Amino acid sequence: MTNTQIIEETIAFVKEILKGAEGGHDWFHIQRVFKNTLLIAKDEKVDVLVVSLGALLHDIADAKFNGGDETVGPKMASVLLQSLEVDKKIVDHVVKIIENISYKSSLDSKKLFTSKELQVVQDADRLDAIGAIGIARAFNYGGFKNRELYNPEIAPNLQMTKEEYKKSKAPTINHFYEKLLLLKDKMNTESGKKLAEKRHEFMLDYLEQFYKEWNGNA
Repeated sequence: MTNTQIIEETIAFVKEILKGAEGGHDWFHIQRVFKNTLLIAKDEKVDVLVVSLGALLHDIADAKFNGGDETVGPKMASVLLQSLEVDKKIVDHVVKIIENISYKSSLDSKKLFTSKELQVVQDADRLDAIGAIGIARAFNYGGFKNRELYNPEIAPNLQMTKEEYKKSKAPTINHFYEKLLLLKDKMNTESGKKLAEKRHEFMLDYLEQFYKEWNGNA
């Protein structure tokens, strides 16, 4: 099977798996991350098949939709790729990307796996968490979990552990300070850093307008 065929088969699998998924973690999220990955990869020396598969499979079973189980996605990806007879080294690398890509993983004090391929896919995923789409995804998920938009009496927790982050039920606006506004400075690649700048500024402008409207000043 050629690399192109492997990617086509993987796309078909992901589309089927994510039918009816929450709007911020559906096929279109995967598609955007895939496109961002290929864009960033142009300027990086990486294995294009690894980053492509990592992007396509990184959210096929997000732990927050699977009772917090972080092993479901990597296992599903491994089974799929083995069925497509993908080289074991590539399968292992893709699984490592899925296991370590999430923001909450960066809050873990233990030493984590890293590779240039992980950095590229991670930047692509983080880009989709900020800017106009990032804002839409945040509020979509907040609505999905029935969270408050904003509560002035609940301050953002800027020192969360991984477990605290996973269990948080804070208002959606808090998520900007606890994650979204931090991502610009956590980009790994030069391309990712440049692409993040405009999206970061858009979020700052949005928050300024949000508070004006909240306080009856606009």
